[in-house]
Formats: sequence, structure tokens, C-alpha cells
Amino acid sequence: MFPEYRDLISRLKIQDDHFARIFHRHNELDQQIKNLEAGVVASNGTEIEELKKEKLQLKDSLYAILRKAASA
Repeated sequence: MFPEYRDLISRLKIQDDHFARIFHRHNELDQQIKNLEAGVVASNGTEIEELKKEKLQLKDSLYAILRKAASA
């Protein structure tokens, strides 16, 4: 995710608790979605869609933080 910001992501995960929490939650959701889609955990399609929506919102938030930090 956002390879062009790799160094900035590493720095923000250490320096910005809010960013670190969002980043961690995004990764948790990614793993949950993978498990649900692979059938490792039983689910219905609605649950997967809700998780994907939350993950996308977090990704948008992360990108906004990254853009702001990169221009500072």
C-alpha cells in the first residue's frame, strides 16, 4: 500500500499514534477479509462488504495523512 510513501509510513508509524492505530486496523481488516474470502472463517457476503467499506475509509484516511505529512 502506497509504495511511494514507504519511508514516510515507517516514520509515521513510530511518531504518530493516530496514524499507527489506523494503519494497524487497516492491516487487521485486510487479514480478516482474506480469511473470510478464503473460507477460513464462515461469513456472509454482507459482512465482507462492510469490512471492505471500513478498510477503504481507513485507506482514504491514511492517504490524506500521508499527503499532508509529505507536503509539510
